[in-house]
Amino acid sequence: MNAGDNPLILRLDVTGQPQRWIPWRTAVVLDARAMIAWSAGDATLTVHGGIGRVSRRRSKITVSSIIAIKGRSKHGALVPPLSNRELFQRDAHLCMYCGQQFSASALTCDHLQPLSRGGIDTWSNVVTACRPCNHSKGARTPEEAKMTLLAVPYAPNRAEYLVLSNRQILADQMAFLSQRFRRRRHPGE
Repeated sequence: MNAGDNPLILRLDVTGQPQRWIPWRTAVVLDARAMIAWSAGDATLTVHGGIGRVSRRRSKITVSSIIAIKGRSKHGALVPPLSNRELFQRDAHLCMYCGQQFSASALTCDHLQPLSRGGIDTWSNVVTACRPCNHSKGARTPEEAKMTLLAVPYAPNRAEYLVLSNRQILADQMAFLSQRFRRRRHPGE
């Protein structure tokens, strides 16, 4: 791992629960303040500092791509925030009605229970839809519009959300997070 690449470090609480992505500079500061309880992962980043006045040696700090921070956990929201970017990632940029894959600019967020009829912005009430399918469905439920969903919407857990929100995940970070994914069953299984 190279500091010039601006890698993100996976921050965990002391129990190993994924918390968030932090810049490598923040991880270096946490290490310098002796706030890292333990680390994991294969990738490491070494940052070189200045030359010590007494030791005449160049200082360096090495941090891993996955670090656990000492102290009490501040888990924050249990349900990750909903945004189009992460929604489209969750649904693999597929329209959940016609099954075609689209660029983000050609996709929309479709509310299964339309907002105009009391629906709300929650992970379990939204799916990715192409503009033609969303227009065709209109302010109806999928059942009323006689449109079949290809997958059941779900709220990602914290590990799944962290994968959805970072485009440059290192292999060791992905392996760590994927062990914490929910095992979902498809409808009809």
